[in-house]
Amino acid sequence: MQHALSLRFVLPAAAAAAALTCAAALPADAAAVPKSAAPKSAAPKSAAPKFAAPKPYGTSFQTDPHHDFTKHISPRHDGVLRGWVTYYRSGVAEYEPIRWVKDKTGHTEGRFEGPPEGDVTAYASRVAKNVVFYSATGCKGTTVTVKHGGLGSKRCSRSELISRMKHAHRPALITVYRGVIVKVQEIYTP
Repeated sequence: MQHALSLRFVLPAAAAAAALTCAAALPADAAAVPKSAAPKSAAPKSAAPKFAAPKPYGTSFQTDPHHDFTKHISPRHDGVLRGWVTYYRSGVAEYEPIRWVKDKTGHTEGRFEGPPEGDVTAYASRVAKNVVFYSATGCKGTTVTVKHGGLGSKRCSRSELISRMKHAHRPALITVYRGVIVKVQEIYTP
């Protein structure tokens, strides 16, 4: 009853009456309500929708027909790019498309290469604070962690991703959503 009186001072009379009615409808024992009947909160949404991924070892460069490369360097349109980061600074990564080139000598299976020198096919995007990073060589870079066609499967931290972006070109599937890199999944190269 004390609770109902405090409601009158805070709420208008009609709202206080409605609150008392709702309180009377509740069971006396809260444990009598099964947990399955309680409303469930919505699961958090992923950082980006599912985009169709290119073949990890595709032999042609992916295009972005709606991108204007004659202007300053800017983010790629939403989707997944087979590429690598060429430069990282202050939360922004510059990246370019790559393709797989089979070795004709038979010494190796092949290698990845970027666009030829002087080509302006490059993008720049911020790296999301909650970027998802899957490594092909583990978080310490010492153990091969590959599944499903040569793609990394070991989830590692953003700081590990940034460290790798700063030191070497690593082939990956780079997911861009709303101009921001939200996922990076390394492609294994022996």
